[in-house]
Amino acid sequence: MDIEFKKPEEIKVFQEELLQKALTYLNDNSRYYRRLFDKFHIDIRQIRHIEDLVKIPFTEKKDLQLYNDDFLCVPKEKIVDYVTTSGTLGEPVTFGCTDADLDRLALNEKKSFSCAGITPGSVVQIMTTLDKRFMAGMAYFLGLRALGAGVIRVGNGIPELQWDTIQRLKPDAIMCVPSFILRLIQYAEEHGIDYRNSSIKKIIGIGEGLREQNFELNLLGKRIKEKWDVELYATYSSTEMGATFSECPCGCGGHVHPELIIVEIIGEDDLPVPDGEVGEIVVTTLGVEGMPLLRFRTGDMAAKKTEQCRCGRWSYRLTPLVGRKNNMIKLKGTTIYPPAINDVLDNTPYVENYVVVVRESDAGTDDVLVKLGLKYTPEFDAVKDLKDRFRSRIRVAPAIEIRPVPEIAAINHPAKSRKPVKFIDERKK
Repeated sequence: MDIEFKKPEEIKVFQEELLQKALTYLNDNSRYYRRLFDKFHIDIRQIRHIEDLVKIPFTEKKDLQLYNDDFLCVPKEKIVDYVTTSGTLGEPVTFGCTDADLDRLALNEKKSFSCAGITPGSVVQIMTTLDKRFMAGMAYFLGLRALGAGVIRVGNGIPELQWDTIQRLKPDAIMCVPSFILRLIQYAEEHGIDYRNSSIKKIIGIGEGLREQNFELNLLGKRIKEKWDVELYATYSSTEMGATFSECPCGCGGHVHPELIIVEIIGEDDLPVPDGEVGEIVVTTLGVEGMPLLRFRTGDMAAKKTEQCRCGRWSYRLTPLVGRKNNMIKLKGTTIYPPAINDVLDNTPYVENYVVVVRESDAGTDDVLVKLGLKYTPEFDAVKDLKDRFRSRIRVAPAIEIRPVPEIAAINHPAKSRKPVKFIDERKK
């Protein structure tokens, strides 16, 4: 039986056995973690249970940036694939993957796609890049191949090519950034494509949320669903984790694969919070050969759900991300995260593109400016309408500045970035 369907106490024992192996491996092979253990007088034999992890300091992004080579646990000649993080929060970090790591990635995505209902014989169109040192694009291909599904590697953007491919090859599912679906729908409507009766029955989203904390579709998800009645699945992953949390058809959180990762949810006091409470996601990778990580702070905020899912899995789930810890905004006394702002803008029909800029005010509070381009000029006051939309959604309204669409597009898509830039934080760290 798959470990995800076993009882929580069995999953915990299983993970703790893998944790022991991971700690021994790090102690034997990682210059960084060997130094850490020595410096803090950590006897890894005393780290027997997941609760004992609190005795070990966190690993942070800056550690990976400053001591990147010291995290490598194998000779460089064993590295067969080099990838980097997206660099959205600073300098990108390089990760080296061995053959075994690519096999692990294939297992991760095979299980994730299976969780989302992809089966052998399914055909999936991948609308993400496989180049630009992007781990996920490679992982999707390897996982679908291991699952026995067909893969169509179109890459990101270019709605015309995407629709030509769908009409020619008739895939069952597509995998892409959810907001791109709206561009696909717009292109189809403008060019007479009967997208509602296409071969696509399932959309698997990456990089953007589709649900609220109560698992109902958010504004972006609702807008897609109203236009195109397909199955929507959200996923959460990162290069550092080398693992994916994918929704099952029940749509109530991303399932962990217990053989690949241990997750702690950490509060402001750096201690674990009760299950169901929002905190920072901290991960310990399992089974990574090249660059395993111990208690890595992701900066992402979510909660852990431990009750059995309706699909039968007992493996714990993560709620949709609330946002990034460092990106929290205090606007006029209200705490918000960028995804809530994005959700309003993504659900506004006359908004073509946008960027959210956060600055410190003279009073030391946060000022938020939304720069946006218009798809068309509405007959009413767009700024006033947008402010009303924000107030009804998040109770406060940021400043709004309408700019030419090409100007915003240049900010969204800088030359070296793999991901669209929609958030710029100009506050002093």
